[in-house]
Amino acid sequence: MDLAFVLDFLRRLAANNNTAWMQGHRADYLRARDTFAALVTEVIRQVAPIAPELAGLTPAQAMFRLLKNDRSQTDPEPYKRRFGSGLVPGGRHAERAGYFLALMPGGGSWLRAGRFTPTPAELVTIRQEIHYSSAEFHRQLAAPELLQHFPAGLDMTVEQLTRPPRGYTADDPDLPWLKLKSFGVNSYFSDTEVLAPDFIDRVVARIAAARPWVQFLNEALGDGK
Repeated sequence: MDLAFVLDFLRRLAANNNTAWMQGHRADYLRARDTFAALVTEVIRQVAPIAPELAGLTPAQAMFRLLKNDRSQTDPEPYKRRFGSGLVPGGRHAERAGYFLALMPGGGSWLRAGRFTPTPAELVTIRQEIHYSSAEFHRQLAAPELLQHFPAGLDMTVEQLTRPPRGYTADDPDLPWLKLKSFGVNSYFSDTEVLAPDFIDRVVARIAAARPWVQFLNEALGDGK
């Protein structure tokens, strides 16, 4: 699995992020995309005994398009600078917590675990679960195995409310977490780690460590899987 080629392609794309360059290097794009698909396939295969809810997920269901779908008028680049995938039962756009694997050169490769940009209705249910099950919420985030692989813990730099959400008071002890609009943990890989023989092992270990946290969120969302 030539992940070095994938990183090299993405470096060249970052320096030539335009449609004409992509058209002239379509063969390289297809090779890089297929290699990333092979990576996703192997991660799913190896993680299935640990997270059986991911068994049967295909790269086509998991992989995000390289072409940007939400480019603003001020964004001149038509393509993302990474290959990304959502390892979520039902596919990348399923409204559930899951795992998100991406390759991006320069140390930007990541595994993220949680529910990112939840819908307003999902935010209500997650906040209710934090409020009603505060001890379990904090126990999950303080789990030694989770912090071993995601030492920064829950990402508190995400977009959040400036005031308490409706139904909660300013003196609620969980207010810093209730105000969040996204709930996830992040772990980054250097290029050296991506190219190491044990890269997939590292990804699988992070998924295993984050699975109880992901299950907590999915139970809050009404899905215990």
